[in-house]
Amino acid sequence: MDIKKRAQAIEAETIAMRHELHEAPELSSQEFETVIYLQEKIKALGLPVEDVPDSTGFAAVLDTGRPGKTLAIRTDIDALPVQETDDNLAGPRQVKSKKDGVMHACGHDGHMAIILSTMKLLLEAKNDLSGKVYFLFEEGEEIGAGIDAMLAYLQEKQIDAIYANHLVAFLPTGQVSVDAGEKMAGVAPISFTIHGKGGHGSRPDLAINPVFAAAHVLTALSTAWTNRLDVTKTVTLGLTEIHAGSAWNVIPDQATISGTLRFYDMAEGKRAVDLLRQVAEATAAAHACTISYDDKVGFINPPVINDDKLAKIALQAAEDVIGPDANQGNTQWFASEPFGRYREIAPSLFSFIGMQDDTYGSGAEHHNEYFDLDDGALKHGVALTTQFAVDFLNS
Repeated sequence: MDIKKRAQAIEAETIAMRHELHEAPELSSQEFETVIYLQEKIKALGLPVEDVPDSTGFAAVLDTGRPGKTLAIRTDIDALPVQETDDNLAGPRQVKSKKDGVMHACGHDGHMAIILSTMKLLLEAKNDLSGKVYFLFEEGEEIGAGIDAMLAYLQEKQIDAIYANHLVAFLPTGQVSVDAGEKMAGVAPISFTIHGKGGHGSRPDLAINPVFAAAHVLTALSTAWTNRLDVTKTVTLGLTEIHAGSAWNVIPDQATISGTLRFYDMAEGKRAVDLLRQVAEATAAAHACTISYDDKVGFINPPVINDDKLAKIALQAAEDVIGPDANQGNTQWFASEPFGRYREIAPSLFSFIGMQDDTYGSGAEHHNEYFDLDDGALKHGVALTTQFAVDFLNS
């Protein structure tokens, strides 16, 4: 089978599925209609569906009936609480969410369409394949709600490799990034409360003002990040919230600071969390305040790191079905996602599929109301995923 030609031949079908999914987005762990839509498409192909216990997510199975390797191909299925604009970066959108305040602002509609079309092509090639393929539909990727259930489901499946795509706004359509090494950052949420003593705004001497302590904590943290972390192992300090008080003449009794740390090196990420706690507590103490931590503080996702051997297969696949110059090496994204945890099960590979096109109007940042994806990128995702699967199973 000429995979590139087949991906092009079913391009209109892939785009139509993406549009249908885009019009009906559902928030994390509420993807009920999305699951019905997906399972109807899968059952029409004749593949069995397996429930993932304690999850909205599920899996479909393609068994060739011949002994061989077992590959898992994963997609995310949830949308975001974002109000979609009528226009993208170039003008009116081709397709728009029909749900107020909810949109596929990260490309998951494209990921689902790609995996459905890949499933179709692998079924066509079934007689030439050995082994088994699990197609994973992970719920709640944006909030990390489905990953534990999916990992538990996979424990006894004897998976040899796990593959996934992510359409990305920072690569042009026709380019991909499938090289080995670090691809996406790990993330550690930050949320802590500085406790002081409330009082009347006219007598600050009778209170212990956590607002001043919070201001000094922020300054101390920025200095620590400059001087105390390894400059060769970047850890970003993304402080995004500070809340204190509700009246202009009342000194509050507490102030809360929240955000995230992002990193590619787990050891340095853990060191950064320890440093944050040390600096925040010492600075608060200097202002006669104490600190308590929200349950969110800790590590959610490790970095996404591509396996060397799988990257070689993907690089050759990209050259075969997209072109010799398709791969953009050394591409990293400081966003985070649960896919890095699949390395607990088997070696994994995460492919970036470019979808930026100025004429189409795609290229706005992910999680942005102007976000849109170039439908022309979908066939590349289908061709790459299918070729990788064929090459891996037959290698």
